[in-house]
Amino acid sequence: MLLLACVTLTAQAEETLAYRRNSLTTVLVYHPEDEFGGEIFKAFDSLPIPDKYDDHSIEGMRVIDNSHIYGVQKRDSGYYKATYGHQLTAAELQKNAKHTEDLLNEAQLGKWMVAKWFGLSSTNPEDATFNTELIQTRGQYNANDVDVALALQTTRGLASLSDAGEELLGQTFVLVNDITYITAEQEAAAAKVAMGVIGGLLDAFTGGNSGRQMAQAAGAIADSFTGFKVKTHSYLYQLEWNDSIAAIFYQFHYTGKPDPEKVQAFLDDKTTYRLKYVAHEYEFDKKSVLKGKYERTELVRTICARSMDKNIVALAKQYEDFKVKTPVYSILTNEKGKIEGYAAKIGMKEGISENSKFQVVQRLQDPETGKTTYKYVATVKPKKGQIWDNRYNAVLEEADGATLPYTTFTKTAGGEILPGMLLIEGKYRKVTE
Repeated sequence: MLLLACVTLTAQAEETLAYRRNSLTTVLVYHPEDEFGGEIFKAFDSLPIPDKYDDHSIEGMRVIDNSHIYGVQKRDSGYYKATYGHQLTAAELQKNAKHTEDLLNEAQLGKWMVAKWFGLSSTNPEDATFNTELIQTRGQYNANDVDVALALQTTRGLASLSDAGEELLGQTFVLVNDITYITAEQEAAAAKVAMGVIGGLLDAFTGGNSGRQMAQAAGAIADSFTGFKVKTHSYLYQLEWNDSIAAIFYQFHYTGKPDPEKVQAFLDDKTTYRLKYVAHEYEFDKKSVLKGKYERTELVRTICARSMDKNIVALAKQYEDFKVKTPVYSILTNEKGKIEGYAAKIGMKEGISENSKFQVVQRLQDPETGKTTYKYVATVKPKKGQIWDNRYNAVLEEADGATLPYTTFTKTAGGEILPGMLLIEGKYRKVTE
C-alpha cells in the first residue's frame, strides 16, 4: 500500500490560507424558570463562536432573559416555548422570529455591530473616532484600499469600500438560540402514564393485574434512564448593509478624527442600522446518545454545542449567504508523488458526510476596481473513512475519526487545486465558471 504524505507548507503558504469568513455573534434565550435553565446558560456562555466564523460578539448583548420579555404570548410573558409534548406551530415560530427581530433592533444591536466593524473608540462624542483596522485584517485589504477619506475621492476607492461592505459587513449574522430540554424524568413520567393506561385497559379485558405489573416494570426502567435531550430553535438574523446605508454612514457618521457632531449623530441614530430575520432551524434528536461518561455540567455543554452546530449546518445549506468557506489546507501525495487527495480542516461538526459535495473556488480581486470575484476550479467529495470527527468532545468519546487532523477529499471534476483555494459546499451563486 502506498503511504500518503502531506505537502509541507512554508510560512508564506500558511498565510495564503487566510480567507474571508462570515462574522457571527450567538445569542441565547435564557429561561430562568426552567430547572436546568442556569446550566444551559453556563454551557452556552462557555462555548466559543464556531471557528469557521469571525467572532463579532458585542459585550452585554448575548443573552435575552425570557422572564423580562412581554408581548409575544397573549397571556404569559416570554417566548412560545418548545416543551415536552408541545411542538411550536408555524404561527408561533413566526411570532417568535418577529418579536426577536424587534428586540434586537430595539437594543440597537445592528448599530453596535457596525461600531465594532469600524472600531468606534469610545461612546464619548468629544474624543471618539472610527477606523478600518478590523476591516483591513478580516478582508486582507491594505490600508489605502479602505482608507475612507481617500476612497471617497476615487472610483476604485469607492469600489473597494463597496466590496468590503458586501464581503464583510453584509455577511454579518446574529444567531439566536432558544434552547429547552427534555429530561429522563419527563419521559419516565409520560411512559408511566401511557403504560398505566395500557395496563388498566389490559386488566379490564383480562380481569387480572398483569397490566399494572407491566406498567410498574416500564416505569422502573424509565426511571433508570439518565438522558438529557435539548430542543433547539435557532433564528438567524443578518445585518442590513447596502449602498444607501453605507452612504449615510460615510457621509454623516464616519470620522477618523474627533468630530463630536458626527459621532453624536451616529449614537443617536436608531433607524439606519438594523438586523433582518432570514431563516429558522430546529434540531431535536430523540435517539441521540453520547458515548463515554460525563458529569452533568459537561453533558449539558456537549449536547448544547452539538445541537447548535447542527442548526448552523442546516442554516448554511438553507440560506446561501451563510455558507461556510474553508481553505484547502494541503495536497496529499503518495511516495511516488502522485496526488491522492486534498486536506481541509472541516468535518462532522460542519455536517460533512460521504454524500457531501464541495466546489473548489479561487478568490480573485480585480486590480482596477478592487472588487472580489470567485472562480470555479474543481469539485471534490469527502473520502470514505477519512472524515474528521471534530464535534465537541468527540476525542473524549473516542469517536471514529476523532483523532484525524483533517478531512481528506478526492477530486471528481475540474482543474488543478492549490492550497489556499476555498471549499464551499453545494453551489455558490457568486462563483463564475
